[in-house]
Amino acid sequence: MWLSRACLRLLIGSDVSEHEEAPLIWLIAGEPSGDLIGARLIEALNQQTGTRFRIAGIGGEAMASAGLKSYFPIADIAVMGLIEVIPKIPRIKRRMRETIAQIREDKPAMVVSIDVPGFCYDVWKGLRGSEIPLIHYVAPTVWAWRPDRAKKFAQELDHLMTLLPFEPPYFERVGLDCAFVGHPVLEGGADKGEGQRFREQYGIPPEDNAICVLPGSRSGELKRLGEVFRQAATTVAEKYPDAVFVFPTVSYLRVQVTELTKNWPGRTVVISSISEKFDAMQACDVAMAASGTVSLELAMARVPHIVAYRMNAFTVQIVKLLHGWNQNFVNLVNILLGREVVPEFIQEKCRGDLIGAYICKLLEDPATCEEQMRSVDSALAMLYPPNGLPSDAAASFVVALLGAQNQTNFDKR
Repeated sequence: MWLSRACLRLLIGSDVSEHEEAPLIWLIAGEPSGDLIGARLIEALNQQTGTRFRIAGIGGEAMASAGLKSYFPIADIAVMGLIEVIPKIPRIKRRMRETIAQIREDKPAMVVSIDVPGFCYDVWKGLRGSEIPLIHYVAPTVWAWRPDRAKKFAQELDHLMTLLPFEPPYFERVGLDCAFVGHPVLEGGADKGEGQRFREQYGIPPEDNAICVLPGSRSGELKRLGEVFRQAATTVAEKYPDAVFVFPTVSYLRVQVTELTKNWPGRTVVISSISEKFDAMQACDVAMAASGTVSLELAMARVPHIVAYRMNAFTVQIVKLLHGWNQNFVNLVNILLGREVVPEFIQEKCRGDLIGAYICKLLEDPATCEEQMRSVDSALAMLYPPNGLPSDAAASFVVALLGAQNQTNFDKR
């Protein structure tokens, strides 16, 4: 639902007298991606309401810049991987109990949790009986695996905001109010990189082919894909000896990525600055990447690419046996379009010779690149909400809920 700014302010502010505090929104973000989503949500709420609300909760640097004072560091709960999480369980459980107690004490108008469903699910259970409305932002991928999670979410939540247009029906059919608000990658800036400046800065001539290499943002991914991509690069370098391989990575993996490039064929450029990431992408002619959100960023940057992924075969079989897998593709562009537009090199197809050959094809065949770009444009268009940007849509949804809540409270007086 979209409302004028004046109407939005009226909804939130009309019932707040000079002796009453503005409504409190309690936010929870448990990892960097959610922190960025939360920051944009806060900024959009400020723009739409004239700051007629208060915020509290848990977030990182981005949300702090937007005005949130986090109750504890986001790093306390931002742990990924089974082995990594085991020694942190006592701390995570303690932070969970503290979060529940603080929310009950603060009595917010609503709680908006962002992603990290494992942590948030226990918080929701801890708030049973509090009558505090619970809204979650970023749906679990029930359309791919573990569809039973939809019912579990519906039992605890009041509302859900999804990033993908096909997600609401999975939750609405089990009674959870749901709204598609768009994908945050659309606001990430991947379409605003300055490729020419990057090439000039790092001495990459316009006539030289630049290949963006993105083997993942986790150490395990890097280990699994690093050697495969090196083999692919060998194939490319044999045909294009002047090719430059550009590695946009994250600061905590820079040493590991730099070590990987020591035996790399051809020239390499490693950068770990967030501000340079999209410049690096747009400077490149093609890319090979680990399957994930980075594929959407490459699509936004208009870089033809392939995606690859390899997991332990036994792990894959266990996941399929216990939870199933309901998709023909792993890449979101391909899932949205129902066909393979971005080539997928997964499991047994995740081979350096196959990937290298396809990268060479992209470098040699502009028509193939143009066709991929036309198709990804169609997929990206599906990720926009009906009006405006995703953060605007999410903020409007939250404000409408606040307005409905205020009206209900007013009617009870």
